[in-house]
Amino acid sequence: MPLVLEWPEIAERLALTLIAGALIGLDRYEHGRPAGLRTTLLVCLAASIAMIQVNLLLGIAGKAKDSFVTMDLMRLPLGILAGVGFIGGGAILRRDNINYGVTTAATRWYVTVIGLCLGGGQIALGVAATAIGLAGLWGLERLEVHLRRDHRATLFLVLDGGGLTEDAIRLRLEDAGLRIVGTRSAASNSGTRREFTFELRQYRLPYETGPPAVCETLAKQEGVTRLEWSAID
Repeated sequence: MPLVLEWPEIAERLALTLIAGALIGLDRYEHGRPAGLRTTLLVCLAASIAMIQVNLLLGIAGKAKDSFVTMDLMRLPLGILAGVGFIGGGAILRRDNINYGVTTAATRWYVTVIGLCLGGGQIALGVAATAIGLAGLWGLERLEVHLRRDHRATLFLVLDGGGLTEDAIRLRLEDAGLRIVGTRSAASNSGTRREFTFELRQYRLPYETGPPAVCETLAKQEGVTRLEWSAID
């Protein structure tokens, strides 16, 4: 970080910051995320301007001979990181045991670091960080589509007569690759009407959102009057 900063170098840092913030913000905008193009660009630009200001103040930093006050310039970028972390925390929502906005919050914090690098004159580091961030947002998203993930679901069954037992249902679910993590059951006074609730876990691809084939098989069994499949996440 040079002690004397000229306007051509300031313009270069700001231009690279605009490009980096726009590239990452464009990805957020295309996917309809809360922190879109303008928000991401402004966060990155604010961090860069703060570091440029730190650079401009380097020549006057320090303690005067007749003063006990010391100017700690690094408090400015550290304060910005803490502030963006607070803003990012507000973007995270929790609904039905599912967290939303974590990637948005992480992206805000990440572009802040990129802005600090570019604004501080670490051009190569800032460019590399931008490239790595874009690779993570674009490349890994396409990879996630082909990766199986653990999902939770609930299967509710109502049996009115018939010879289907709880053990038989459990066996069919396990043979279909479903892991049973909890079971609740209830029966009428006569014992002919029975209700079963199975809490299940299943490894599946993200686009496999419908009920598994075993649900259709169970629904056709004698005595099954109601079957409901509810995916939790």
